[in-house]
Amino acid sequence: MRKFDKSKLPSRHVTEGPERAPHRSYYYAMGLTEAEINQPFVGVASCWNESAPCNIALMRQAQSAKKGVKEAGGTPREFCTITVTDGIAMGHEGMKSSLVSREVIADSVELTMRGHSYDALVGIAGCDKSLPGMMMAMLRLNVPSVFLYGGSIMPGRFRGKDVTVVDVFEGVGKYSAGKMDTDELHELECVACPGAGACGGQFTANTMACVSEAIGLALPYSAGPPAAVLARDDFALMAGKTVMDLLEKNLRPRDICTREAFENAAAVVAATGGSTNGALHLPAMAHEAGIKFDLFDVAAIFKRTPYLADLKPGGRYVAKDMWEAGGMPVLMRTMLDAGLLHGDCMTITGKTIRENLAGVTFNTEQDVIRAATNPLAPTGGVVGLRGSLAPDGAIVKVAGLKHLHHRGPARVFDCEEEAFAAVQARDYKENDVIVIRYEGPKGGPGMREMLSTTAAIYGQGISDKIALVTDGRFSGATRGLCIGHVGPEAAEGGPIGLIKDGDIIVIDAEKGTIDIELSEAELAKRRAAWKPKPTSFGSGAIWRYAQNVGKACDGAVTHPGGAKELRTYADI
Repeated sequence: MRKFDKSKLPSRHVTEGPERAPHRSYYYAMGLTEAEINQPFVGVASCWNESAPCNIALMRQAQSAKKGVKEAGGTPREFCTITVTDGIAMGHEGMKSSLVSREVIADSVELTMRGHSYDALVGIAGCDKSLPGMMMAMLRLNVPSVFLYGGSIMPGRFRGKDVTVVDVFEGVGKYSAGKMDTDELHELECVACPGAGACGGQFTANTMACVSEAIGLALPYSAGPPAAVLARDDFALMAGKTVMDLLEKNLRPRDICTREAFENAAAVVAATGGSTNGALHLPAMAHEAGIKFDLFDVAAIFKRTPYLADLKPGGRYVAKDMWEAGGMPVLMRTMLDAGLLHGDCMTITGKTIRENLAGVTFNTEQDVIRAATNPLAPTGGVVGLRGSLAPDGAIVKVAGLKHLHHRGPARVFDCEEEAFAAVQARDYKENDVIVIRYEGPKGGPGMREMLSTTAAIYGQGISDKIALVTDGRFSGATRGLCIGHVGPEAAEGGPIGLIKDGDIIVIDAEKGTIDIELSEAELAKRRAAWKPKPTSFGSGAIWRYAQNVGKACDGAVTHPGGAKELRTYADI
């Protein structure tokens, strides 16, 4: 069994010397032996809960991770943190809690690690905000860390076809348009989600799982197996052993997550037609490491990266299919060969991306992942936009989308509920640009996703004749010409807060522009008369978030980040 010098580890503050006898008595009370107390303490954090299928398999995987830590000479200390699950929070005020939960996850993991002086971290997450939240905590603490995705859900089967929860959201739109009756909708909802795991398409959870491998914080292939597959437990065991190797080498997250690693992560988001939320979470993660990597940096990578993985919602396949086709290593192999990745970036294996991929060959017997020489489209599945309506930028997912240009009159709503009611009533016209504002980080507060509204539009069969623009967010499952993250947001007096019904909005997702056909003089006149919309929150966590949150283009972060840090936790 390997030996560690605890005099250089954070856990010395709770285990070493006569003055720590009271602290050690607590560990004896929990059944630890003297030998276990003398070993490094490894936090095994999971976002387990019973709020949604994304999270219910995480505690099982945590037990395997703990076993791996023990076998490699460490003492695991398991704890859980929260999640807010978007599929259940969607379409009502619960979604205001979603993005806020990312910060709470990162903060709670940080505080648990700090409070108990743990030396390393295995983080297991399974839902949209818990993946970036856990990785943000790793970068903030900078202790040796391994990230593990809890896995995707298996596809449901409905009348001979694979389906996901998005089909149910779109079924609501079909129902409102008279294209689906209540019995058919009920049949669909009963079979769409057959068990544990995160939403199966290339939505936010699977996008950020791919990021975890591309950025080097997760083991190769670990993003792929669905939650129900017991291979997940093998990866969890290996994660526990790997974190002890990292502790021995003192290889930390910020050694791994360099600027080039973030570029690799952004390239993978684009190549997989991933969620627009990747452009929110990557800047937030970089912020924790003191790296400036904003929406425009992300968009520049998107623009030069081809679209390679034929995944839902824009394509045909789900995460399980990509895993069976060879997973992230096969995708990264063709990207590396084409010069689309930085191969010299270090990873948690102790090897570089190039070294990890040395034995990988591109699988020509599958059609989920295209070779970089034969892409689905020459540019990535996500595009950054900028223009007079969005001086601080915006984002749109174009994977599988043919409707890339739009010019039409604004139909303005000051919250999602108003817009959803209008859509359900089909109270809009073809060629309209539905504008949903005061849903940004401050204005929401919380920057809600608009999947209920966008899915209803898609289900009504009108998504190719209408556009939607918001200072809020979209689910990775959103389809259609839907532009989010518009900044500055309405609550900050941005142009989106100044437009009126009938103003002409022009969108060009090929050129990356979004403009309002108003003169600077008219915008200035309206700005002088503008008054912010009062918030309905005067206290509590969401109020506090609104007081601290920054711009969406910078990741909607709530603290100064690594650049302003005086000392990392790992160095205490």
